[in-house]
Amino acid sequence: MAIATYTKAGAAAPTAAKLDSTVFGVEIKNHDLLKQAYVAYLSNGRENLAVTKTRGLISGGGRKPWKQKGTGRARFGSSRNPIWRGGGIVFGPTGEENYTKQMNVKAKRLAIRQSLTVAATANKVVVIEDIVAKDGKTAELVKLLAKIKATKNVLLVVEHKTDELVRASNNIQQVKLVQAQYVNTYDVLNADSIVFTKVAVDVVTKWLGGEK
Repeated sequence: MAIATYTKAGAAAPTAAKLDSTVFGVEIKNHDLLKQAYVAYLSNGRENLAVTKTRGLISGGGRKPWKQKGTGRARFGSSRNPIWRGGGIVFGPTGEENYTKQMNVKAKRLAIRQSLTVAATANKVVVIEDIVAKDGKTAELVKLLAKIKATKNVLLVVEHKTDELVRASNNIQQVKLVQAQYVNTYDVLNADSIVFTKVAVDVVTKWLGGEK
């Protein structure tokens, strides 16, 4: 599969790069797998921050509101019971919930190949000879992305992150930089443009290629 290819300077390369069909051109038989991988990524990154107090954790309520009998009202032993205002919460989050979702390695890699296929079919994938952020200047990276027409949410896939490239890309709100071996379904599906370096394509192909 031939794909749009650019030089370091952002000019069209004389020879188009070819993407391995075992990674970027697989047959998508299980559409639900993409959703499972997408949801699993979000769930596994979820922070367990919500915590509520039960009636035993709320201060006060030690004195019985009124005597047990003779008032004509319902009996209550504490003002912190769950049906009173200011009372405890029943079945609320405790902060110990486990939201993680498990996927086996074979299914996870198949989902990545399917997502890359979807992106390549939609012409969202381009290949560049290399991405060099001289002195970590954001302006230079912005110019390069404009030349290769990488717009909106951009995913930059490189072999290794350099300090200069990290510094340049961090200042661009809609650009995410990842190493080739950490490409995932969530980032690929969310990207409007995916820019691979030539070496990154080889790394991803070696990592994901050849599996059925």
